[in-house]
Amino acid sequence: MSGKIKSGLLAGAISGIALGFFLKGIEAVTGKLVYTLLLNIDFIPVIGQINWPEWIEFVFHLFISLIIGVVYSIGSSRYFPQQRKAQAILAYVLTLPTVLLYFPLTYLAIKQTPGLWDFTAITYWTLGHLIYAAVLFVAYTREYTFD
Repeated sequence: MSGKIKSGLLAGAISGIALGFFLKGIEAVTGKLVYTLLLNIDFIPVIGQINWPEWIEFVFHLFISLIIGVVYSIGSSRYFPQQRKAQAILAYVLTLPTVLLYFPLTYLAIKQTPGLWDFTAITYWTLGHLIYAAVLFVAYTREYTFD
């Protein structure tokens, strides 16, 4: 496996875990169901009908984060090698669609999630994903040796 893919998987795993812990903490402290929303897959045909344990739902979340990490790593190394500012911007550009997913995920959810226009929940969701992008960038730019 190439160093780019390994770096992307590691950055995706670290940032995905950070996002999950952040939103789980927010939900525990405030009662806003942002972590529930992050893990929710109940609207997906077939797999959404299974009552998965939380850790499996978290693995689903991490799988998506791993994909984002690999896309980020390949994009950074191919288009912005040694350009830290551009790599940071790319992390936020790749994360922006996940912020906007708040609306369709909330709308489609069957189980209880935050309200579609709950400004506080939207703010926590957005802050969590901004942290995700920052952690993705930092985790990727750390010096790891995989080659």
